[in-house]
Amino acid sequence: MERRKHILLYGDSVVLGCIGASLQRAGSFEVTRLSAPLPGPIELEALAPDVILFDAETGQPGPAFALLKEHPGLLLLSIDPDGNLVQLWSGRQYQELSTEQLAALIEAGSPVEAA
Repeated sequence: MERRKHILLYGDSVVLGCIGASLQRAGSFEVTRLSAPLPGPIELEALAPDVILFDAETGQPGPAFALLKEHPGLLLLSIDPDGNLVQLWSGRQYQELSTEQLAALIEAGSPVEAA
């Protein structure tokens, strides 16, 4: 059986809660919700995330970016609910991404085209 991707949700926004619930229903992800303050880099690394989703309105979580430097395969995604924008912190941006497209992005571990 293939290992489920571990997704960390950083933040208490309604949008992240809805996204987390949708991804959890997909069945192929293990979703963990973290409330502020985000653990430091060592504690965060111990959680072994494959993906970290955070609300862009709450700012950039420094420990997650520090972890990205050590683990370049980590998907670090910010969600901007006002602009309906998902930004993958590798330089690519996705606008008006559906939950299904977000799930495909996470599963593939690489960019997908938004339809």
